[in-house]
Amino acid sequence: MHSTRRQWLQNASCGFSYLALQALLGQTASAAPAATPPTLAAKQPPLPARAKRVIFLCMSGGPAQMDTFDYKPQTGSKKHPGSVFAFDQHGDSGLWISQLLPETARHADKLCVINGMHADTGIHAQAFLQIHTGERLRERPSLGSWITYGLGTENQNLPGFISLNTSKSSIYSSAFLPSIYNGTPIGVNGEDMTKATINNVASEHLSPAAKRRQLDFVQALNREHAAQHPHDAQLENVIQSMELGFEMQAEAPGLLDLSRESQETLDRYRVGKQPESEGICQKSDFGRQCLLARRFIESGVRFVEVNHGSWDQHKNHRRDLKANCVATDAPIAALLEDLEQRGLLDETLVVWGGEFGRPGLTPEDGKDDTDHNYRGFTYWLAGGGSKPGYTHGKTNETGAQAVEGKVHVSDLHASILHLLGLPANELTYRYAGRDHRLTGPEGGKVVHELFA
Repeated sequence: MHSTRRQWLQNASCGFSYLALQALLGQTASAAPAATPPTLAAKQPPLPARAKRVIFLCMSGGPAQMDTFDYKPQTGSKKHPGSVFAFDQHGDSGLWISQLLPETARHADKLCVINGMHADTGIHAQAFLQIHTGERLRERPSLGSWITYGLGTENQNLPGFISLNTSKSSIYSSAFLPSIYNGTPIGVNGEDMTKATINNVASEHLSPAAKRRQLDFVQALNREHAAQHPHDAQLENVIQSMELGFEMQAEAPGLLDLSRESQETLDRYRVGKQPESEGICQKSDFGRQCLLARRFIESGVRFVEVNHGSWDQHKNHRRDLKANCVATDAPIAALLEDLEQRGLLDETLVVWGGEFGRPGLTPEDGKDDTDHNYRGFTYWLAGGGSKPGYTHGKTNETGAQAVEGKVHVSDLHASILHLLGLPANELTYRYAGRDHRLTGPEGGKVVHELFA
């Protein structure tokens, strides 16, 4: 390639991927041709679908199930005292919910509480990877990537999968799936979400018409190069990713701007309130994330992950758990309320939970700390065809282990895919000589009892 053309491409600053230059230089890795070109176009699911989209409220660190949704009355035992916060029954269903979550409790009759969850490890990094990808040790496509691979998305001007206040890229990576199914991160863990944006999208140095002409020139070179290398599947990914980047310039910035939301809405979500509990200030602006999730879902994004960290309460259990609940309770309630009022809840599956749970508090010698518990913990679902006002499964009397209605992580994944009309164990992608799936080599069991 001539040096002048190389320099022109390097200086282009309207958000185009540097992969385009790699493709033109013939530096992309060769791969087997895909059966069909990857696309984000909406697809008809193979099975009857109850949900069209997903919001995953990810509470990283391991929420203490016995002080949120898995009530264990105190027995006086020093080793296993039971729930250290009071619980009440709520709604017509009588779901037991902690006093720490009064706003969420108002929506008890929408919740499908799974108290029999279990995973394979109590190590944070591995468990976090498993709940997102089904794998503990290797980077594999995230749940959001599998879903957009299977269903595409409803708005071709936006990504199919967005991860808010994210941390490690492995949780939103498409891994070996085409890169067009990769999650788009907005913000990083602990970042001021008022400043979070989609990188390399906004550009004011050229008019929209000039940007279109610029992209058309680059894409013409890309397609010419792709025609000369028909077995390089990565090139089609580059072409589509650049088109998506261009379309996002018009729509994405407006969705991140909350100035047109009413003050009443901002107050319900606690946007910018930075809640404090016993001196602990939560800086992630979880309310802003929940409101952005609603806006993205309304605009046709298929999968949105909302992240809230710091649930890893080895010490100061009571204080820190209360602070996390204060920060997340009202925004989650506002999200459920808005989804219902806007007619979106029936077709939007909301999923709440972390990588595992925590055993009961053991206050021997005055300690106020808890450890990890992957053998028994809680998730809940709402909307999207899940069974409302229902508790599934149970842990033993100490809350340490799931004993009835057990739901493994792969079973949860299988059930989510099934609600979306995707055959859980048949949604595969061929890579490195074999077919891979979210639910792993052994597959996952669809838990029909969770469905309305």
